[in-house]
Amino acid sequence: MTTTFLNTSDLAAVEAAIQENTKMIYFETPTNPTLELTDIAAITALAHQRDIRVVVDNTFAPPPIQYPLQLGADIVVHSGTKYINGHGDVISGFVIGKEEDITPIRKDAATKLCGSTPSPFNSFLVLRGLQTLELRMARHCENGLAVAEYLEKMPFVEKVYFPGLESHPQYELAKAQMNQQFSGIMAFELKEGINGMDSFTACKKVVNQLKVASIAVSLGDPETLVQHPASMTHGNMPKEDREAAGIKDNLIRLSCGLENKEDIIADFEQAFTILKL
Repeated sequence: MTTTFLNTSDLAAVEAAIQENTKMIYFETPTNPTLELTDIAAITALAHQRDIRVVVDNTFAPPPIQYPLQLGADIVVHSGTKYINGHGDVISGFVIGKEEDITPIRKDAATKLCGSTPSPFNSFLVLRGLQTLELRMARHCENGLAVAEYLEKMPFVEKVYFPGLESHPQYELAKAQMNQQFSGIMAFELKEGINGMDSFTACKKVVNQLKVASIAVSLGDPETLVQHPASMTHGNMPKEDREAAGIKDNLIRLSCGLENKEDIIADFEQAFTILKL
């Protein structure tokens, strides 16, 4: 089996990459951590003309934001650890689709490759989280947009990656595909050479200075979580490969929690003062 990696937001590139033996197109939208979007309906129309299954990782934009199955996708994947559970106290994942697709996954993959099914208590915690999913996502989205708009105006910030901003190149797609709700996750880049600092150092200083936000590589928790990919999740990745994927030294990823948006913004306001010293 051969796997081809490409930018699925480029429909022409996806079509060009399809081979006679292509069985599946798998992508996440928005992407982690640069928040690029893939047009689910367009990819699905292209794939189904050739009897190709479409699988969408919907972790960053769960219902009520995005509904890949309604847009034609065959299978949806969620990290239940994130927004679905919503409380940062479960490790779980879900695969959702039609019976004809899910049965072999349950029979062959889930039991033989992935280990045991979730414990009753973990299942309870996920069900508890689902009871407040819609309410929580509304607050995450509200906070995300407010913080993204704040960051975009900051003189220290070079660029903000958030599909709810009009400056995002796929803003119109985001409005339609994400039902005008844009999740609470974003990334932003600091400017190079702030007070003589390289951006890698500046990012670490800002992240370490935050008080409300916790340093963590997860997302979707009640707490605001922040991480510096270049020194954390992608720290072992060769710099050339990392930058080719759009993950530069000056990139910070942020998952806005359920706190008051004014408190999150105030936290960044005080954290940015470290760059003035």
